[in-house]
Amino acid sequence: MQQTKQLLPGIQEDLEGYIKEFDFGKNPRELYQPITYLMGLGGKRVRPLLVLLAYRLYRADYKRALAPASAVEVFHNFTLMHDDIMDQAPLRRGMPTVHEKWNANTAILSGDVMLVKAYDMLLETPQGKLAEAIRLFNRTAAEVCEGQQLDMNFEGESVVSEDAYIEMIRLKTAVLLGFALQLGALLADAPKADAERLYTFGVLVGIGFQLKDDLLDVYADKAKFGKQVGGDIIANKKTYLLIKALELSHGKVKEELTGWIADQNPDKAAKVAAVTAIYDSLGIRSLTEEKIRSYFDQGFSQLSELKTTDEEALALLRTVVEDLINREK
Repeated sequence: MQQTKQLLPGIQEDLEGYIKEFDFGKNPRELYQPITYLMGLGGKRVRPLLVLLAYRLYRADYKRALAPASAVEVFHNFTLMHDDIMDQAPLRRGMPTVHEKWNANTAILSGDVMLVKAYDMLLETPQGKLAEAIRLFNRTAAEVCEGQQLDMNFEGESVVSEDAYIEMIRLKTAVLLGFALQLGALLADAPKADAERLYTFGVLVGIGFQLKDDLLDVYADKAKFGKQVGGDIIANKKTYLLIKALELSHGKVKEELTGWIADQNPDKAAKVAAVTAIYDSLGIRSLTEEKIRSYFDQGFSQLSELKTTDEEALALLRTVVEDLINREK
């Protein structure tokens, strides 16, 4: 295990170096500074790392995939820049969002350029694979937008089904993880069946990751979480936990829960405590944990079918994803 983990720092360093050195543009300053600002805020770089780890399953020369891998990260950050405007979010990774630091119009335009730059990076894909890479990228990009629209639609709906919610997070969050792994496999000339298995793995664990985020928002250790615990409860966000609670509650419990949802100006701490207590009474935490385990188990079952012979690279992919699964923030 320790030897396997020793491969990771070098891959991460090469990835970070490529992103840092990429020339996004310089003039007008107001257009390009927000891009370098947002990309410089860091983050886990999960998506481009998955591209490289999937590539590494079949070929050792992963540096050849740094440009298309970085395209996935730039696209992801483009969506964050625009999402922050839609959500009117003041902070991103603990720092002011681009529309707060500059203004909304600048954030929109800079985000548009980020999408263009993502295509520039993707064009570094070898010619024989370029058309397929762009086709898969375009499909994924459209699905991410579909997921965002569904999420916004849910804000105006009083009832959202579990199936509808799972489909929304599949589109908004999970398909990009699936694409990242599929792209790495494509670039490395992996068998098509393996590329599909890796895509499915990414989608399934991506759904699990979002459900884990839902759970952590309510039950995380405040000292480790890094943001307000109970934020989803305060915002009446239709997470898996709230959807299940509305489905399973009856009588006075249902009245109390819907009362907190309807209250336009609640005491925030009291609301978080009361709704969390309702979740506890309904066993929502254990139901959510069971659902998360189900998606992670289904996802990891895909890896046992892969045709790769590089056990060290496969162990590294497993380790990285398991570390993400076990995070507490």
